[in-house]
Amino acid sequence: MNLPGLDATDRRILRELQADSSVSVADLAGRVNLSASACHRRIKLMEERGLIAGYSARLSRKKLGLAIEFFVEISLVAQSEQTLEAFEQAVRRVPEILECHLVGGQYDYLLRIAAEDAADYERIHRQAITRLPGVARIQSSLALRTVKPWTGLPV
Repeated sequence: MNLPGLDATDRRILRELQADSSVSVADLAGRVNLSASACHRRIKLMEERGLIAGYSARLSRKKLGLAIEFFVEISLVAQSEQTLEAFEQAVRRVPEILECHLVGGQYDYLLRIAAEDAADYERIHRQAITRLPGVARIQSSLALRTVKPWTGLPV
């Protein structure tokens, strides 16, 4: 992959940080064959350029008691700017909605939702999803197993 302004070492740094952002600069530098100061400079430059948008921890959904995951397709009553904005603002206030994507195709939005169990999902469905503004149709699918989890962008 050709990324403008990034060399092979920059790409290795990005891959390593995606795998473990808690690694020390000294350890990371050793993994990519740089001095700690050179590695730190490269990281800071990539942060300034916006290539590194932030750092976070990947939590275990299952260890936190969120045993099941649903993908929910939402169709809205209209695609006006007001309808879309009202829906998106409301979605941001529902903590069980892990992701929300505006999509093209048969439905308008795709949501990813974590729940403790089927009863918990029913609660989320009744108390949150059905109350989102502008919803015309809801189609829920239970994720049986994650075949390939998201682990980062290809760099």
